[in-house]
Amino acid sequence: MKRPVFFFFVVMAACSSSIAQPTQKPPLHGKNWMAITGKPLAATAGSMIFQKGGNAVDAACAMLAATCTMWDVLSWGGETQALIYNPKTKKVIAINALGIAPTGATVEFFKSKGYNFPPEYGPLAATTPGTPGGLCYMLAEYGTMSLKDVLAPAMQLAAGYPIEAQTANSFERSKDMLKQWPYSKKVFLPHEGEKREAPEAGEIFVQKDLLATLSKMVEAEQNALKQKKSRKQAIMAAYDRFYKGDIAREIVRGCREQGGLFTMEDLAKWKPVEEEPLKVNYKGIDVYKLQQWTQGPMLLQSLNILENFDLKSMGYNSSKYIHTIYQTMNLAFADRDFYYGDPYFPPAEPIKGLLSKEYAKQRAALINWEKNDPNAGPGDPYPFEGKVNPYLDLLKKRGFNMDTSGKGPKNFMPAHDAQGSASVNITEEYMDRLWRGTTSVEAADKDGWVVSITPSGGWNPACIAGNTGVGMSQRMQSFVMDPELNPFNVVEPGKRPRVTLTPTLAMKDGKPFISFAVQGGDTQDQNLLQFFLNMVEFGMTVQQATEAANINSNQLWLSLGGTKTDDRKPRPGSILLSSATPENVREELKKMGYTISTGNRTSGPINAIYFDWKHGSLWGGSSNNGEDYGIGW
Repeated sequence: MKRPVFFFFVVMAACSSSIAQPTQKPPLHGKNWMAITGKPLAATAGSMIFQKGGNAVDAACAMLAATCTMWDVLSWGGETQALIYNPKTKKVIAINALGIAPTGATVEFFKSKGYNFPPEYGPLAATTPGTPGGLCYMLAEYGTMSLKDVLAPAMQLAAGYPIEAQTANSFERSKDMLKQWPYSKKVFLPHEGEKREAPEAGEIFVQKDLLATLSKMVEAEQNALKQKKSRKQAIMAAYDRFYKGDIAREIVRGCREQGGLFTMEDLAKWKPVEEEPLKVNYKGIDVYKLQQWTQGPMLLQSLNILENFDLKSMGYNSSKYIHTIYQTMNLAFADRDFYYGDPYFPPAEPIKGLLSKEYAKQRAALINWEKNDPNAGPGDPYPFEGKVNPYLDLLKKRGFNMDTSGKGPKNFMPAHDAQGSASVNITEEYMDRLWRGTTSVEAADKDGWVVSITPSGGWNPACIAGNTGVGMSQRMQSFVMDPELNPFNVVEPGKRPRVTLTPTLAMKDGKPFISFAVQGGDTQDQNLLQFFLNMVEFGMTVQQATEAANINSNQLWLSLGGTKTDDRKPRPGSILLSSATPENVREELKKMGYTISTGNRTSGPINAIYFDWKHGSLWGGSSNNGEDYGIGW
């Protein structure tokens, strides 16, 4: 699930001006459009749609379809999260296409199976498919082209494309697990019984069942057009065939045959939701995120806290800067881990209080400038929206100090969270769970449409639902089963889990400024926060900022992986630094209580578009870490 490790060229200068720093990949430039995503062939799919006259939404949907078809750490049965800037209304809109927990997915059910969290893999890990519905909705409402045209590149890929070594090798490594599921074995292991059972790099990888599924959706659209239905109605006819027709019946049959819980009613009742995004203003820049069913508000909270400090004067990746970022993220993650959940289910999350500037000032005052605080816990945002926190007793039971003066006791560790900073236990398996990936899609056009998507789910090793070619999501694992961990995110049928997936749009002077996203599990908003600050505070170009060294905090509850509570507990003081971090910075951080690990990779692949209004052009940035790629014109 991880990207391969590439050597990072680290921009270690303070970068207080836009003086060019070398990068491993050149920036992309375009005047008319920009298409960036996780695979070169998928970026080409976006360019094909642009060349046919499509807008950024059309191109983004084509790239989304292509990445799902190429198993770019996701499949068609996963989930889609998107932010779209509509130049006609001059507003940012949010698309919630996250599936739901199916009928029967209760705390009692999973406990009866011996789980502390829903499982990582297999049919019981699956929320209902969200990506097909999200794609159809975005295309119908904001695109210009037919589903037939937009799915054409993905359908060509499903008919057969030369598979890359990274994906092919992941199938081979996972073959023992894939053999548990008959429909997965049929797709991923075409050479069963041979020494290598997965495809070889460069081999033409064919997905007949998936091609048939996509063909059925296009057939439904084209039949509706013959009946004089509108473009939107025809696209939604394809949607209905997937969620209510023969495709849905085979998904449900195949899921249940393998031990899953899906019902026809689960698929039929689910719908993508168009929402108001959340936003904060950071030094004149409006930063937009999806709602608290994602971890996106964590970045917004961090910006509110950091606005209280002079980051530029600290110097890029100085010990003080790193300490400030780490402490800030710990406070925001503590709130994320306890207060975020599905806003369509009670109880209501205190998001207004969490995003208030006054609450951020209170949180900022808690930072200990001499050493890491291993006990950073959730705050109390309720007074900042005129309410009383109904969970104070629960928080005190957890052992959290709710003294907001910053003068409370510092010698305790909440029992649930105890991991011990002296033994941080950072294993390769732990880092895989922390970084567990997906892909991202960025698109923009000359008319002003901007799209930022972080889709995911159905990654390898995926359980395929019957003869559909559709890999089911593994997002159920992001629920909790113990309300003491998070009373807002307890698994329940019909509910959406709180996910890590988190695209971003930033606006300045009423115009698009930066569109950006990254893969990487719990590190996503860590990486995106630092990327944004690299540009805004340190004057990096968009490509420099995608390649620059970040830090990763492990002082948080993991959202993915591990069926035991101990697997997910925070690792206080554990920090990942770039291998190029100067020795004096490392020593200063050690004295402040940090346990340091280093690596050439400190960020997932960041993809971004910067809008150069001075010159009327687009700048594209695509990280040097992974297969992510962009095309501009």
